[in-house]
Amino acid sequence: MKIQESGENYLETILLLEMRNGVVHAVDIANELGYSKPSVTRAMGVLKKAGLVDQVAYGTIRLTDEGRKRANEIYGRHVLIKEFLMSVLSLDAETAETDACRIEHIVSERTVERMRAVLHEKK
Repeated sequence: MKIQESGENYLETILLLEMRNGVVHAVDIANELGYSKPSVTRAMGVLKKAGLVDQVAYGTIRLTDEGRKRANEIYGRHVLIKEFLMSVLSLDAETAETDACRIEHIVSERTVERMRAVLHEKK
């Protein structure tokens, strides 16, 4: 199932918050992304319906196996693109981070593979 860019951002944010804090609540996501709690609650409903997240006791949000797979793919693209922008294009870390955040949602798998190959050749 194809999800919107905002859904991908939520999945990636949940993954990163989970890695940093262990548990994730809607308020954590709202604070991280600068969104209102009701907006996050609506988005979690969409992601839950898509089978990508579960909300368990005390409002803890967890990625399902499929959600974790998707979040790891998104985050992996992000890391690769940022590394490519810094290593190949010599962009500073802040610019590379900002651009990677936007590019990760629209880049084709073919382009990602080429980026990976170019980075591998550089090493």
